[in-house]
This record gives sequence, structure tokens and C-alpha cells, in this order.
Amino acid sequence: MSELTLKNVGMRYGDTVVLERLNLILDSGTFCAVVGASGAGKSTFLKLLLSELQPTEGSITLGGRPLPQEPGPERGVVYQRYSVFPHLTALENICFGLERTQGNALFGRTWGAKHRVLRTEARDLLEAVGLTAAADRYPGALSGGMQQRLALAQTLALKPELLLLDEPFGALDPGNKQTAHALLKQLWAERGMTVVMVTHDLSEAFTLGTRVLVLDKVREDPHSPERFGASITYDLPVDRSAPLRAASVPPVS
Repeated sequence: MSELTLKNVGMRYGDTVVLERLNLILDSGTFCAVVGASGAGKSTFLKLLLSELQPTEGSITLGGRPLPQEPGPERGVVYQRYSVFPHLTALENICFGLERTQGNALFGRTWGAKHRVLRTEARDLLEAVGLTAAADRYPGALSGGMQQRLALAQTLALKPELLLLDEPFGALDPGNKQTAHALLKQLWAERGMTVVMVTHDLSEAFTLGTRVLVLDKVREDPHSPERFGASITYDLPVDRSAPLRAASVPPVS
């Protein structure tokens, strides 16, 4: 796993400054939750880490190397809107990503014994997120919570160094959200991933995060509100010394 470092990172669109003077070091295995008021630049922050946007100032490194300027398998992302392929079964959704990273360089496919090993790996991931019985179902036949679990398994299949979560549970009802929290805690503890999660839910941030970052403007110009951007105003450690309890993920009937 790799350390994530931001040095004096800023992002502006023309004369509008969205983020400024972001300085941050995240050790490997950190679960960082990012909160802030609407418009504070949380989604922009995540897009910078994914390389959907390039910072207009400063630098970002992952594992001591400059962050690649294109999204790659070293970074996985799960959005609030389920990002699975509707025309593929749950198992095929997992296999798709595995074949693109492990398959033939020209065709992105696997055959024979290698394909059987890959499908076994995909089934293991479905089991990890409680979707074994849904392997042959299409996403349209799955509940919202199940689709989000599938999206998480799809992302984890690529073994990313950095897992990015953009309001991943915002559309779930309280029961499914609690189950998803427990599952994510378990997977994070087992895999030692570095996670950055954007959320508007303070309770969720302190439930899951080992660090909670607050984005807000520290400088204001009433005559030119776009002159200054948001910075990290609070960096709060959360005690996670107590052992994590295994998640109870209900099986799919």
C-alpha cells in the first residue's frame, strides 16, 4: 500500500478558486472521511485524486510517485449512483474488470485454465460481499444495497492501492446503510486499503473514518466571493484501537 501526499494543492476554474493550499499526508491503511458544506469542493477534491481533474497548483504523489494524469487500476472508485454494467450478470461484472487487468494484452480476455481461476476469484469476491446466490442475476434484479455491494466488489477486484468513495451510501435506506458500513469496515480491515470517502453525513464520517477532514473557506472577500477557495480547516483523528467486529452480511436468497 502507498502513502498519499498533497503539497500546496489548489484548483481553480478561470477566476473561481475552488480549493487552495491543501497539504495532507495519508499513511498507508488510513480511512479518511472528507466532510464539508455543500459547494466546499469535496467532489472536486475526489476528482483530483482520481485524475479526472489536474490541480492548477501544487503536486499529488502516491507511494512517492507523481499521481498518473489518467485514471488507472491503482485507484478504484465507487459512486453513489451504482456504476455496474446492466447487461452483465453479477459474476460477469466482476470478471470484466479482472479480464481487463489479467487477460491477453490485445483482447483483454482469458481462456482455459486461467479463465477458470479468474472466475473462482470473482466468486470469492461475490462471497466476500454476500452476493454468492446472486452470481447469475442481472443488476436490474438486485436491490439498491445489493447493487452497491456489487459495485464495491467490482472495484476491489482490481486491487487498487487507493479506494475512493463518493457518497457511496447516500441512496441507501438506514438498514442497508448499516449493513454496508459493517461490510466496508470488514473489507478495509482485512485488506489494509487506503480509503478516501467523501460524505455529507457526519455520523458516517466518524463511524468509518480513522481521520476526518473538514473542507471550508478560511478566507472570505465579501466583494469577490470566488476569490478564495476551501482548505482543510480541521484534521481530526478517530480512535480505532478497539478491534473491529466482523460484518454480518445477509446472504442473498
